[in-house]
Amino acid sequence: MGPVHHGYYHRHVRVASAAHVIQCVAFAKWDTGMDLSGNARDWWGRAAGTYERGNRPESDSVLAFRANERMPLGHVAVVSGTVDSRTIVIDQSHWNSRGIARDVEVKDVSENNDWTAVRVQLGHGGGFGSIYPTHGFIYPRADRGELVANVTHAAMPSLDPPPADLRGRRHEAETEVAEAPARPIDLSIPFDGPNRGLR
Repeated sequence: MGPVHHGYYHRHVRVASAAHVIQCVAFAKWDTGMDLSGNARDWWGRAAGTYERGNRPESDSVLAFRANERMPLGHVAVVSGTVDSRTIVIDQSHWNSRGIARDVEVKDVSENNDWTAVRVQLGHGGGFGSIYPTHGFIYPRADRGELVANVTHAAMPSLDPPPADLRGRRHEAETEVAEAPARPIDLSIPFDGPNRGLR
């Protein structure tokens, strides 16, 4: 079993200049002290046996996004707080920006309040973007062999219609490849997701 770091957080230290883009995986490792390898889409599976996982949001856990057509490498973000059973606040890097974004709201829009489908706030105070599929949360503590269940079942939040539904079929998300060819961007659809063209 790999090392599990407790209380190893650097939230208030500057890690990147405006000219440097820190990827979401590097940021999540740095911000939580979790020691997982691979792309963001690999974190959920690789956490098994090392870090506890589940569908209950907790501060300092990592929200693991599934891969999809728009982000074939997946995405990870660090939970900085819980507002209510359907709303969390995250810190993340490389989501349609050149740097780290803090205190971004995320709404759970899954039917069962299990955080398997979310919408991410578009800038501070802005609306919410597309529906993205997620695996759940990875907690910075040793795996005890069972998933942590969310016991709250709140009503789905009332939000404006999303510009696109990126949930897709599960098996499609799991068969994405890391070296997916670049696709032209359709500018008629509002682009609210990770901008993987930034390097």
